[in-house]
Amino acid sequence: MMPIRYTGHDGWPLTAFVPEDASPDAPVLVLMHGGGPDHRSLVPLARRLAGSAHVILPDIRGYGRSVCADPARHTWAQYAQDVIALLDHLGVDRALVGGAGLGTTISLRTALANPERVAGLVLISLEDIEDAAAKQDEIAFMEAFAARVREGGLDAAWDPILPHLSPVIGAMVREALPHADPASAAAAAAIGYDRAFCSVDELVAIDVPTLIIPGADWRHPAGLARQLAEALPYGRLAAVAMSTDLQSSGDFGRSFAPVIQKFLIEFSDIFSNIKS
Repeated sequence: MMPIRYTGHDGWPLTAFVPEDASPDAPVLVLMHGGGPDHRSLVPLARRLAGSAHVILPDIRGYGRSVCADPARHTWAQYAQDVIALLDHLGVDRALVGGAGLGTTISLRTALANPERVAGLVLISLEDIEDAAAKQDEIAFMEAFAARVREGGLDAAWDPILPHLSPVIGAMVREALPHADPASAAAAAAIGYDRAFCSVDELVAIDVPTLIIPGADWRHPAGLARQLAEALPYGRLAAVAMSTDLQSSGDFGRSFAPVIQKFLIEFSDIFSNIKS
């Protein structure tokens, strides 16, 4: 993977990656990892999509090489602006945007804030939209995580969480841990204070083709994926979903690349003009 160095609109240094064999003639797809992993978790998927999409894999601010230990710089609005800063750096007017978990929320925020820059969405394991009570639980969860990072390091922070994650997410987190910066990970937990959405109703203005691959746990409920697919004018619910059968990032790529490729073909008339 070749690194791309760029800066956010706030001047913060960030890093993304592109496969060495990326096709410049394929539609641009910015694909973002979930919370905990980094870009490495999506490399097998990106390689399988080569030829169908020109995949760009950012390390989201706070993860991997996009170290950011300032909690105030971790907001949904800032994350969405980072996507636009990447497109600006690449000279790309419009792109497909997507990701897994955390990356789905950033993708949706980007599409709402900058509809003219987003041609389509690929959402894998959509993050829950919490009610007021659940949001308070999320804040407490993230505060406890950050405290464990500061007191005992990243391994100690993840120890009570990993047993409750699906096998593939656990594998992705473990792969990223040796490359993660503890202070940056603790700061990134500040996103818990920011509310992305209050309801699906806020998302119905998104009128671009949207592929939704359901999650399979309490933080990524399959019911929400179905609800959003029905609410969006161009929503498509995939026939595959996250499951305990997936054990590695390789399994993740093998499972989801075909349905993404089918989606790209289905809307090829829209995506054919969003090249790098």
